Amino acid sequence: MATLSQKQADELLDPEFRNKLDQLALVSRKIFAGKLRGERLSKRRGDSAEFADYRNYVSGDDLRFLDWNIYARLESLFLKLFLQEEDLHVSILIDISKSMDWGDPHKGLYARRIAAAIAYIGLVNFDRVSLYAYSNGLQYELTGVRGRRLVFKVIDFLSRAPYEGANNLPRACKQFATRHPQPGIVMLLSDFFEKSGYEDGIRYLLGRSYDVYALQILSPEEIDPPLVGDLRLMDIEDNDTAEVTVSRALINRYKRNLESYCGELREYCTRRNVSYLFTSSDQPFDQIVLSYFRRRGLLK
Repeated sequence: MATLSQKQADELLDPEFRNKLDQLALVSRKIFAGKLRGERLSKRRGDSAEFADYRNYVSGDDLRFLDWNIYARLESLFLKLFLQEEDLHVSILIDISKSMDWGDPHKGLYARRIAAAIAYIGLVNFDRVSLYAYSNGLQYELTGVRGRRLVFKVIDFLSRAPYEGANNLPRACKQFATRHPQPGIVMLLSDFFEKSGYEDGIRYLLGRSYDVYALQILSPEEIDPPLVGDLRLMDIEDNDTAEVTVSRALINRYKRNLESYCGELREYCTRRNVSYLFTSSDQPFDQIVLSYFRRRGLLK
């Protein structure tokens, strides 16, 4: 297998943009609500290296953590407290079905660049980052990585996952929820063109009480098709075909149906406290990361 080149890596996450991301941290609305970067430390009895504080001994406390030096001086019992880091799990589910292999700018690459940016922020803040590439279920995964030194491994994973098969979000989400019971942030990156429906998939995630973000990505050609005349159209995922005469009236009806579909997805997510965003792949992806995710409280 060939080695990923620096040029390929920079296509997903260039060095200049990484410098901007270095100043950010991921925040969960549910797990560490109200806490900023560096505030996910909790005072617990334990033997970690970082001492935090003392408190008075009460019956039932572990005697191993009594400070006998203080007792010798004051003849009072005090318990030592230590800081322990609470892990934030960050999981990114990225759609690699054939419908994502489309568009100018390419919507699959757009999704991978956003995934790389979110994963990078997690890694540099020592969060536990997992990536799952899915189509007809989970196809490829890179789980539980943490630390800046694994950034290149994440970029390599995102660069290599091929586009294949039809989208089956419910199956992928069910598999993910079964394998990953820990609470945390879950981000879905997809066009959500799902013949079997998206509702069951999102419900599987909500059943685990994840902090869910859904980012729907379409290409400009899907939003405003540059088509006219008699055409034979084929579904890129399952090869279904249809012969149509594309007129302005048909294009307008298509746009209304698309707007209705995306609106229903947005409403479904909003009612269930899932943060939803629609974007076109011709929008600057850095604005999505630096502006939108900050406004929604994902980044600080």
